[in-house]
Amino acid sequence: MFRTMKRYVATLAVLGISFALWEAGVRLFHVAPYILPPPSRIISVFYTHFPLLLGHASATLIEVALGLLFGALGGFALAVLIFYSRTLEHALYPLIIASQMIPVFAIAPLLIIWFGYGLWPKVTVAGLIVFFPIVVNTVDGLRSVNEETIDVLRSLDATRVQIFAYVRLPASLPSLFSGLKVGVTLSVVGATIGEWVGAKKGLGYLMIQSNALLRTDLVFAAILMLSLLGLLLFALVRIMESRFLRWMTPRGSNNDRRPM
Repeated sequence: MFRTMKRYVATLAVLGISFALWEAGVRLFHVAPYILPPPSRIISVFYTHFPLLLGHASATLIEVALGLLFGALGGFALAVLIFYSRTLEHALYPLIIASQMIPVFAIAPLLIIWFGYGLWPKVTVAGLIVFFPIVVNTVDGLRSVNEETIDVLRSLDATRVQIFAYVRLPASLPSLFSGLKVGVTLSVVGATIGEWVGAKKGLGYLMIQSNALLRTDLVFAAILMLSLLGLLLFALVRIMESRFLRWMTPRGSNNDRRPM
């Protein structure tokens, strides 16, 4: 507990010093607010425009939540299929890895053409970003079980479903949540990029509109709201992780034997 508090105090101290230097530098060199506003102005705009920011943040939150849901479910399902099928692993796993060489953001304009300016292009971008870390981490988690444990369960006539439900799934949860924690932060970025390409609402849309009007302070306020949104989602995943892992069985060692 003391170490956690100490770490947060250090983080706040670094942020405080950084913002103080930022504020002093802007005022000392008389930087125009439309180029780089001081932190005090950003916080003031954040407070006065909070209803506007909250309205756009709700739209972005829906996109991120749906992207997380579909990306996590699809990634988990594919990871299980890859784990249990050598054919699918050989056919799909290299393609999944290779697909990461293509920036997801590059296909955002195509999604706008295919799905329009509504909700689904942003959900698709967020889901695709979440999909990869979920697949890779879940496969690694499923492989982490000690095969001696599996052999004991087989000798007791445990079915494949029972082995999966009581051993492999609990053992994969730490890896699954590691992928989810990576995905939840990137999904916020993905939804924002989708809003930059084409949207009628959302924090990314607000940033583009404010930038066109040289309201740099409002752009930074939107960035602050995005950061808070990402931190909130990350904290929720951490809470879910602690709850699920409380009942997790001990993880075994990794080996290369094929699954039952």
